[in-house]
Amino acid sequence: MEIRNKDFDGGKPFDFGKTSADYAKYRDVYPEEFYRKLVELNIGTEGQRVLDLGTGTGVIPRNMYRFGAKWTGADIAENQIRFARELSQKAGMEIDYKVSATENLDFPAGSFDVVTACQCFAYFDKSVVIPKISGWLKDGGHLAVLFMAWLPGESEIAQESERLVLKYNPSWNGCNWQRNPVTEPDWAKGWFTMAHGVAFDIPVRFTRETWNGRIKSCRGIGASSLSPEEIDAWEKEHLAYLATLPESFDILHYVTILDLEKTGRA
Repeated sequence: MEIRNKDFDGGKPFDFGKTSADYAKYRDVYPEEFYRKLVELNIGTEGQRVLDLGTGTGVIPRNMYRFGAKWTGADIAENQIRFARELSQKAGMEIDYKVSATENLDFPAGSFDVVTACQCFAYFDKSVVIPKISGWLKDGGHLAVLFMAWLPGESEIAQESERLVLKYNPSWNGCNWQRNPVTEPDWAKGWFTMAHGVAFDIPVRFTRETWNGRIKSCRGIGASSLSPEEIDAWEKEHLAYLATLPESFDILHYVTILDLEKTGRA
């Protein structure tokens, strides 16, 4: 399903469902340290019921399943959920998936101990979803907003890949990420207080193929409004650049975990 948001890519539409095959293959990139840190914060652990918003192909529920929580995943893109279900069933995981925009979801009050949102929270209408999330959570429940971005200022490879994305899609504004401190956001006031704010650097290992797939499945290329011919031209140029590199390499990423505890009005 296409999304338009004036804050992203000049308001041009994007749809991660168009890139689900690549997303399923190449976006499962979070290192073990990322998941262990969530467990340390008691996110997605034994006995909890957890809702993962913007679940995509179910990356977070599938990787956290081993820690014992009961997971539900929701995403606006039907094709993303199709791949999430296929991958979960293949792995023998019982995860409930729903196709829906977060703003349209409906659950009984107190349904979940934890709500997670990874790489997607900026897309939501917070005036709608914050009261809803607060209502879905049990008293003292937690909302965990998760994010991981490569740092182009500290990686020539990431910098060149971004340059090529911008060559074909100049409106893409998912570039030039830098470290920012984790602070309590204004939209949380009256509903949540910050329990933990965690940030750390982490190197992520890629091959030429997996890095190309990671970039191709981003909002600037595969999920964008570029034509198939434009995407093919970008990929040809990107692969030519990657052929000049070693077969595998690390890209430094910056992880943030905003852990908010329900305190307010629901």
